[in-house]
Amino acid sequence: MSKKYIFYAGFFIVLTLGFYFALSSAIPGFSEKKFPPIGKVQPFSFINQDGKPVTQELIKGKVAVVNFFFTTCTSVCPRMNNNLKPTYEAFKNNADVLLLSFTSDPKRDSAVRLKRYADSMQVNTAKWMFITGSKDSLYQAARHSFKIDDPSNFVTGDEADFLHTQFVALVNKKGEVIKIYDGIKPSELKTMTDDIKKLLTE
Repeated sequence: MSKKYIFYAGFFIVLTLGFYFALSSAIPGFSEKKFPPIGKVQPFSFINQDGKPVTQELIKGKVAVVNFFFTTCTSVCPRMNNNLKPTYEAFKNNADVLLLSFTSDPKRDSAVRLKRYADSMQVNTAKWMFITGSKDSLYQAARHSFKIDDPSNFVTGDEADFLHTQFVALVNKKGEVIKIYDGIKPSELKTMTDDIKKLLTE
């Protein structure tokens, strides 16, 4: 390999890197990782802890954090929701961020019961909403819209099928699910908080 070839190859690499870093400095977010969607939120209709209707229009143009839990859970759910509290605190004054916690046990978790649960969490339910509805619709949303439970987990029979997941979905302003996090790992939810900040700039 000639010295001349090595010189031109090195010059081209330096030039390319210089161009990349120049663009990175001139264009905010140029070098940042983008989030390819892994799913799309489908239309839904539920009610919140105040008995008011909730549809997909609620999160239109907003960044949404979504999880599924049930109020009588004593294992995963309390840890997950407590781990979400720092995210709530970080964005509770930001009109473009919402937290939505859907029950996976609508038979027990009425709107009244969810209201009591929300009060125990000491959160503003305009920012962190607790939601119930029909079991079929809730499970469809978890599995097919928010991608936090494998659709193959669906089985026939009301008593046989129960959704118990620790995963949290992040939805961008376009209504696209872009990432799933483990809700019992504070480090993953810290990463989610950082990811929300990036989504808010898009």
